[in-house]
Amino acid sequence: MTYNCNHFFKSISYSMNAQILLLLGLLLVSLSACGPAPETFLNNPVIAHRGAWKTEGLPQNSIASLQRAIDIGCAGSEFDVWMTADGVLVLNHDADYEGLVIESATFEEVSQLRLSNGERLPTAEEYLRKGMTQNRTKLIFEVKPSKVSTDRGIELADKCVELVKSLGAEKWVDYITFDHDIGLQIIELDPDANVAYLNGDKSPQELKEAGYFGLDYNIRVMKENPNWFEEARELGLNINVWTVNNREDMEWLLEQGVDYITTDEPEMLLELIQK
Repeated sequence: MTYNCNHFFKSISYSMNAQILLLLGLLLVSLSACGPAPETFLNNPVIAHRGAWKTEGLPQNSIASLQRAIDIGCAGSEFDVWMTADGVLVLNHDADYEGLVIESATFEEVSQLRLSNGERLPTAEEYLRKGMTQNRTKLIFEVKPSKVSTDRGIELADKCVELVKSLGAEKWVDYITFDHDIGLQIIELDPDANVAYLNGDKSPQELKEAGYFGLDYNIRVMKENPNWFEEARELGLNINVWTVNNREDMEWLLEQGVDYITTDEPEMLLELIQK
């Protein structure tokens, strides 16, 4: 009888251990299905401007140029977002592509267009989903100012933040914009988001007071206002400078201690910082 009881309790213990191991296995599978944990982003100053496109002749703002930025080890890949007339967020730098004005066109019309490698213009959702399959390169989400109206720009900001939140992409995304109102709207909708201003007409103090994470200014602006480097650092603002394509300017900015440099020549900048 003693033997049978011991055998019974051992069987229960074995069964419970097996169930625990099974549950742990299922938990690990579930976590891995959610994508990589976004805590291991690369710590370098290299932001690929519209993706890493130049060296291999890839289309700008394409999935292919994003993948290239990831592959070569860029800390971020910048991309430009517009909204079609029927409310779909798509990537393109200019207001039009091959003469088709994106804000005035339907998504069906835009989806007929093709980039030089055969890709269609990616939607912001497609781009974010691709970027979220890895945890090396952040996604630098430029919300383009609307040429239609201020109200449409605010609607665009709303849709951009809504998309990022719906995908759970907050940890991957930093926002940038030339439109001060759009920037303020993003900050209001997501106070935890990193939002930087591009236009160059606000001092670091003004940006800090407005709630911005950082300034993201053209190199010309920073050369005209060199005191802004120190002022931004003292205020705890992130400093990014664009679009920097020659070695001399890259070296100067690295000496200034900037956080990021946006460039069409990410390979050059990567080579420089690895010396």
